[in-house]
Amino acid sequence: MTDFKLDQVRLGTGGPLVGQQGFGAMGIKTDYYGTTDETEARAALERALSLGITLFDTADAYGNGANEKFLAPFLAAHRDEVVIATKFGLDNERPGIFNDPAYIRAAVDRSLRRLGVDHIDVYYLHRRDVNVPIEQTVGVMAELVAAGKVRHLGLSEVTADELRAAYAVHPIAAVESEWSLFSRDIENRVVPAAAALGTALVPYSPLGRGILTGQVPSVQGLEAGDVRRGMPRFAGGNDRANHDLLAPVREVAAAHEATPAQIALAWLHAQQEVRGLPVVPIPGTRTRARVTENAAGARIALTADELKLLDPLAAQVAGERYADMTFASGGREN
Repeated sequence: MTDFKLDQVRLGTGGPLVGQQGFGAMGIKTDYYGTTDETEARAALERALSLGITLFDTADAYGNGANEKFLAPFLAAHRDEVVIATKFGLDNERPGIFNDPAYIRAAVDRSLRRLGVDHIDVYYLHRRDVNVPIEQTVGVMAELVAAGKVRHLGLSEVTADELRAAYAVHPIAAVESEWSLFSRDIENRVVPAAAALGTALVPYSPLGRGILTGQVPSVQGLEAGDVRRGMPRFAGGNDRANHDLLAPVREVAAAHEATPAQIALAWLHAQQEVRGLPVVPIPGTRTRARVTENAAGARIALTADELKLLDPLAAQVAGERYADMTFASGGREN
């Protein structure tokens, strides 16, 4: 494939310019999706940047900080070329969600040290503790902006009301939520609210945690420690039922001489025009080949008829996104 450079989009009003597709780094230095070839993973980061992927997304909870540390040498080599996003609020060493001011102030300093940077470009609230007013949480995050530790603020898996309340305290550059051909609950309220505020959407798991690639027909093909084995969409036969939904995706892929993964990503990129807001998916991978494949999905323009053909898929998906949907915004929307 001939090399190309992705176009750029802006994350929110006044936010950073980034490539129209980002890089989800969660799986690189964790055991969530099985073992990692670290040499190939580092090469994948370099390949991503060469294609114009500049938004690299991680979190302090991924590998108890190991994920951030893994990215540090890459950031040191390319600091002026990349936008680093990380998150706070979850702690793998103890259960719960942490949004209190003392935790936030300590978390940002830990992330800065692990990443080896003097500021974080986009700092996300990873999950919201509903017992802490979001205005208070974002107020503390705004203090980090004023202190120069953070450039822009983001929220993950918030409801439309939570987003509006947060934005009243400080501009929110991006909302990161699961969004794909298989997960569309945020379109009801969150996406319209973000569009009205000028906030970008950063879809995670844009490939349905692998189902939309067509390469995961059964949970039995996953490593023993893979977290997907315990997720509702992969349990109790749902894995095969959801894999069987891919016929329309394969049909569109054949028409474009593309892969199912590329069509799933092209569908998300099309939502930028359909929904009227910036959309920057962050598919995760650990190989150069997949980075190249995924990035090419941003170059595919789907027709109105193709979008219509793909539209019914989400309603047929078996299983929720999470066993406890209050972990996601869809479980808290009124």
